[in-house]
Amino acid sequence: MFAIPEQFSNATKANFESQFAIFSSLTSKAFEGMEKLVELNLTAAKASLDESSAATRQLLAAKDPQEFFSLTAAQAQPTAEKALSYGRQVAAIAAGTQAEFTRAAEEQIAETNRKVISLVDEVTKNAPAGSENVVSVIKATIGNANAGYEQMSKTAKQALEAVETNVNAAVSQFSQAAQSAVPKAARK
Repeated sequence: MFAIPEQFSNATKANFESQFAIFSSLTSKAFEGMEKLVELNLTAAKASLDESSAATRQLLAAKDPQEFFSLTAAQAQPTAEKALSYGRQVAAIAAGTQAEFTRAAEEQIAETNRKVISLVDEVTKNAPAGSENVVSVIKATIGNANAGYEQMSKTAKQALEAVETNVNAAVSQFSQAAQSAVPKAARK
């Protein structure tokens, strides 16, 4: 009779340990993502400063307004392309971090479900006769919760894919607009 409370106590302890491990893992992944983002921002800031200085020197060296505007137009496309590249890199870092979070959460949920089902099976071995309906309701509830999570996970993945598709389309349109604007500005 004392086995059931002990089983619940052990299951609760294992669950807390598992949650602590997943929290530590997620925290580590979040810091890795932030490190990548900080490194990208520092690199981008240094490159931007160097390129801005060089571009300013070129513009100041222009001999007439036509050369000035020609140089300005010529610098527009590389600048736009670098901004697009930066945006893609930020999106890649965010997507990678999100994928790690999703993977870790899916692993945690699968492990927790396995433990809960194992606990339910163990407890039901000692359950009194006639409790089969309660056990089946508990198992059905767990199954429904799993199905709900899987649907939510699929929906989140589809939403992420839609955002990535929209960002790529916007980047493509912006790139095309920048490419067509540069020749027009150079002609003026």
